[in-house]
Amino acid sequence: AGSLSSSTLERLKGFVCPSEPQGRGPPGPGNAGGGSEDADGGLEDAGGRPGGEVSVTSAPCGISKSGYTPLEQQYLQIKEQHKDALLAVECGYKYRFFGEDAEKAAKQLNIFCHLDHNFMTCSIPTHRLFVHVRRLVSQGYKVGVVKQTETSAIKASGANKNTLFTRQLSALYTKSTLVGEDVNPVHSLVDVEEGECDDVVTDPPESYLLCLSETWDKPRKQLTIGLVAVQPSTGDVLLDCFVDGSTRCELEGRVLKVNPVEILVPSDLSDSSHRLLQSIVTASVQAGDGVRIEKRESAQFDFASAMNTVTEFYCHTQDSGSRPLSGIASLESPVVCCLGPLIHYLTEFNLQRVLLSFRHLSCESDGMVLSAPTLRNLEILTNQTDGGTKGSLLWVLDHTHTSFGRRLMRKWVSQPLKDAQSICERQGAVCEILESDSVTLPSVRALLFRLPDLERGVCSIYHKKCSTQEFYLISSSLSRLGVELQALLPSIQSQLSSSLLRGLLLDTPELLAPAHNFLKVLNEKAAKSGDKRELFCDLSGFPVLQERRVEIQSVLTEIQDHRREVRYTLRTPTLDYVRVSGQEFLIEVKNSMVSVVPSDWVKISSTKAVSRYQSPYLIGRCRSLSQLREQLLIDSQKEWTNFLQYVSFIHHLQYINFRLLTSIQSGERVDVPVLCEGDRQIVIRDGRHPVIDLLMGEHTQYVPNNTELQGDGRRTLIITGPNMGGKSSYIRQVALVSIMAQVGSYVPATEARLGILDGIYTRMGASDSIYKGRSTFMEELTEASEIVTRATERSLVILDELGRGTSTHDGIAIAYATLEYFIRDVKSLTLFVTHYPPLCELEKVYPLHVGNFHMLGRARLPPVQPEFITFLYQLTEGAAGQSYGLNVARLAEIPEAVLHIAARKAQELKNIVDARRYTYKDTHCPKQWETLSAEQSND
Repeated sequence: AGSLSSSTLERLKGFVCPSEPQGRGPPGPGNAGGGSEDADGGLEDAGGRPGGEVSVTSAPCGISKSGYTPLEQQYLQIKEQHKDALLAVECGYKYRFFGEDAEKAAKQLNIFCHLDHNFMTCSIPTHRLFVHVRRLVSQGYKVGVVKQTETSAIKASGANKNTLFTRQLSALYTKSTLVGEDVNPVHSLVDVEEGECDDVVTDPPESYLLCLSETWDKPRKQLTIGLVAVQPSTGDVLLDCFVDGSTRCELEGRVLKVNPVEILVPSDLSDSSHRLLQSIVTASVQAGDGVRIEKRESAQFDFASAMNTVTEFYCHTQDSGSRPLSGIASLESPVVCCLGPLIHYLTEFNLQRVLLSFRHLSCESDGMVLSAPTLRNLEILTNQTDGGTKGSLLWVLDHTHTSFGRRLMRKWVSQPLKDAQSICERQGAVCEILESDSVTLPSVRALLFRLPDLERGVCSIYHKKCSTQEFYLISSSLSRLGVELQALLPSIQSQLSSSLLRGLLLDTPELLAPAHNFLKVLNEKAAKSGDKRELFCDLSGFPVLQERRVEIQSVLTEIQDHRREVRYTLRTPTLDYVRVSGQEFLIEVKNSMVSVVPSDWVKISSTKAVSRYQSPYLIGRCRSLSQLREQLLIDSQKEWTNFLQYVSFIHHLQYINFRLLTSIQSGERVDVPVLCEGDRQIVIRDGRHPVIDLLMGEHTQYVPNNTELQGDGRRTLIITGPNMGGKSSYIRQVALVSIMAQVGSYVPATEARLGILDGIYTRMGASDSIYKGRSTFMEELTEASEIVTRATERSLVILDELGRGTSTHDGIAIAYATLEYFIRDVKSLTLFVTHYPPLCELEKVYPLHVGNFHMLGRARLPPVQPEFITFLYQLTEGAAGQSYGLNVARLAEIPEAVLHIAARKAQELKNIVDARRYTYKDTHCPKQWETLSAEQSND
């Protein structure tokens, strides 16, 4: 602790005065040759310590303890306990950073850093703490806030009045733990009421902390991963346990869905998992918001140690609504191995209470499986261009107006439903919200749009970290919402038909009833201004505050009574106390009358016309008054914390219900899909790609296409056609329509009848995985292997140009065998895009289950090859004759000379193949060749 970086030492050498001995320390800023008063009022010499010298040519670890100022010693003691945090130390009206912390903070915050005594230092104003903490945290730092725990008046009356102010770490912050009044700026109530604010804080919608553990089963050679994701700012806790392979595909899918900002891992994490997480971190940094990884001792992740931590935590924590220990003990051991370290970690931030209640996350049982490649290839949550939301399915569906609505929508899109009844209930609610002529729903929507972020506000109350302003904002918003919904209950009962909406809205006023009582306890003016001393209206329930108020009033009465004696002494019957620059009870006397002022009175200030004094009695009484007021503030803070403990059950109300009403507003109103729970089918009439259709706008017509897949009939489509003919867009369209249907949304089609899918698996595009050490072809086959292992007959499988990463014969063989396996064994609904004509033979091998289709295009032969192609983007039955790759080369602006050579070479190769084909046909196997069409042999 206290060691300086090499860059700092170089700066220090530049501060050494040539006329001084080399071992003498440099004067601090504003301290040239003389003493200066530090932030705590202690005078120190130019060398930085009383009467001593400090060497700057060696590291501070060589300096004796007395070589540091008292404030520096205090900083070093706290830093020793929190070496991984940047410490912001409260010093009067500012927060200061020291040493390497100051260098890092100054670089990120773009503020001035300078030498002061033994350390480089920089400072920020106290009222801007939340801005700078958030900036540092966004760059991946852990920031600690060190506050003064003593007040000046109480300290002046104690035995340690000449010592340093005591300080201690009051809070730690990282990207996932930004909860508390220090970092949560609260918008004014006027802004919220006028609709100018939709969020209490400016955090991103998701700020999950993800903890994972690995358990290797040697006999089975099987890796089991436990996962716990917690969002302290909203109270969401997700648990999962799953078996994963060497590719970590399952882990990647869950990380992409949760989208954590911070990941907690053991120090001995496996190489495969570490490489995967590093690739995710790298991608997040490139997107401008890096994910932070925190490594903890692997011993904390051992089952025995974690179970002891979990048992102690849930046995000794009393909280209404908390999960019983029996429920915790029944969790899978990998999940328990995550809970233990997570409890330790969140305890450092005083946020461990969020783990007292949670729900289970299991992709296989709760919703449709969307693997990591599916999330990427279909651009469900982000686009593949810049990693942003625009151009994704989430962008199409998210028309929410509240922060909690945006969070819920993302969960819905990333994990569509599998239960037909739940889907139909949600569809019914969507239809009524969008199509109903009732005036009730617009009224409810207007109420919800003006709300602050209830989840974050309620959770801040639950953690007992909210300010009085935030508490009043949340409580008043909920109270107003309850009153206005109560007035709408008759119309809700008579006008709404959706059972889901009726249930949510009819129960809400009763749930919000406690908010009215909380407001009655508080003084509105004091709550809005943050004055905790005047916060409570009725002090009958707060005897400590009541007693302190009586003591303060007694001192004020004594001071007022002393005024008669002052008037008599100065012979001024109308004299009254004055207040100047915040200092109370001053006796103001004209300078012409100072001769009558008693000699023992103390002059406080003066002007050309008057002088201001205090008598010895007033000085003593004012000192007592200041001590009592500061003690009242301390007592008020304690009572405020106790009050938050009393009202923390607000956290358990079902505010998640409100999120529904502000989430289901889709821009697509074409058709409500019919879900057929027992059928395996995808039947779509005039389907369109939801994202492309929206991006193209109204002026460009998107060509719709039909789709018909039947589990007991034709369940596999082999799609061929020219390059850039729309094959990939079509297969993506089918998958996205299926996802939208199971989310509960309208779909872009005139008609849709869909069976419930348990998962969608895709293998698309050409990309390597350098961080995993896999080539493009290896990555292609690895993804295909994952699909073969996990797909079922109720899955939709999409394979785009499988086998193209190797030689033609090997590629055709792999693609043929893989596709036949899905047709014969897996029996999934399958869309297979290929440029290999031999694969089209499978239609004759399995005529009931396979159909050949192609994307239509019209070729026009110019005088010189290659030919021009007009894309019609229409799915048509039958196999395509050619792929027209040279046309794409023309579109890519390959030089004409190159195109002419390529066209002649293509014709030569075609002639050679045709010659061999006819020779073989005539001499060897004429019947076999008669069965093959000319286009199928055109490889």
